[in-house]
Amino acid sequence: MSLAFLLTAFIVVASPGTGVLYTLAAALTKGSRAGIAAAFGCTLGIVPSMSAAMLGLAAVMHTSALAFATLKWCGVIYLLYMALQVLREQGALAVDARLDARSLKRVVATGFLINILNPKLSIFFLAFLPQFIAADEARPLLLMLELSGTFMAMTFAVFVLYGLFAGSVRDRIVTRPRVMSWLRRGFAGGFAALGIRLAFAER
Repeated sequence: MSLAFLLTAFIVVASPGTGVLYTLAAALTKGSRAGIAAAFGCTLGIVPSMSAAMLGLAAVMHTSALAFATLKWCGVIYLLYMALQVLREQGALAVDARLDARSLKRVVATGFLINILNPKLSIFFLAFLPQFIAADEARPLLLMLELSGTFMAMTFAVFVLYGLFAGSVRDRIVTRPRVMSWLRRGFAGGFAALGIRLAFAER
C-alpha cells in the first residue's frame, strides 16, 4: 500500500463534509458515545459505495443520468430534512442527556443514510481507488478490497477523534442556551449548504 494513497485518503477523510458535520453535531447534542455511533454509521455507509465500485454499478451511475439524478435528489431532500430537524431540535440531533440503545441505533442509521444517499461517494470510489491499482495487478479486486478497508478504517478513526473532541467540550456548550442556539443555526446552515451543493453536482 503506497504512502500516496494513505496521504490522499487522509486528506479526503479529514476534510469537512457531511459525515464530519453530522459526527460533530451528534457528539455536541448527545455526547461522545453518540459521536462514536455517528462515526460508525458514516463508515458503514461507505460499504454500499465500495461494493458498487467493485461490482461496476458505480460506472452505471456515472453513465446513467436518471440513476445519478434520482439518488442525488434523494440526498438533497434528506440533507434539507436534516437541516429542518436541527432547527426544530428534533430527530437524531435533538439535545438529550440520556442516551439509550434506541437513540444510538437512530444515530447510526442517520449516519448510514447520509452516506448512501450521496451519489458522489460511489463515483469517488470508481475514480479514486483504481488510480492506486496497477494495470498488471494480478488480483485487482483483492487489492481494491484492501484499499477500501483501509479507507473505511481511516474514516472511522478520524471521525471518532472528531466526535471525542466535540463530546469533550459539550458540557461547556449545552449549558449556554445562546451559544447552543447559534451553533444549531450553524449546523442547520451547514446541512442546507451541503444539500444545495449536492443539488448542483454533476456526474
